[in-house]
Amino acid sequence: MPDVQLSRRALVLGALALALALTLASRLLRDAGTAYEAPAPATATTRAAPALVVVDVVGAVRRAGLYRIPQGSRIADAVARAGGATKEADLALVNLAAPVADGTQIAVPAHVSPSGAAGTSPTAPAGPVHLNTATLEDLDALPGVGPVTAQKILDFRQQHGAFANVDELDAIPGIGPARLDQLRDLVAP
Repeated sequence: MPDVQLSRRALVLGALALALALTLASRLLRDAGTAYEAPAPATATTRAAPALVVVDVVGAVRRAGLYRIPQGSRIADAVARAGGATKEADLALVNLAAPVADGTQIAVPAHVSPSGAAGTSPTAPAGPVHLNTATLEDLDALPGVGPVTAQKILDFRQQHGAFANVDELDAIPGIGPARLDQLRDLVAP
């Protein structure tokens, strides 16, 4: 048998080639019985965009207008989106915790000047009562509207959104055609 002398370099290269061959063979044998799984698409791992509602913010706010806000937002979120209330705003007349619905108009009223209220009698409103911003007390002060009917008007406004016209009062139990005619000149949407 011939005497083969291998150099140290040849031995190291042979050992590396053998280690590489064993590593590849073990990977092939390990994956031989498993099925291929495609990576999940990127859209499956991303969160869906929240649904948006459109609201109209008017009155004593910095930037009145139409705004898209996430569904489930509150009136306070919509007022903040409109730049916040101005110094003239009377936020005590606005339920900032109420949830907003798509297509709702949010009216932020301004403070009434004390000089305008001094000449009016306490039983008659100074001007038309605005149905979309009126409080329970404002509605209760109207002739023929008691606290129960006033609450029904507020509930209707909360469920159906802003009043588009005075005739929508006819849909409220306790307000018929005669009462509507009586209120027509005293209220505004």
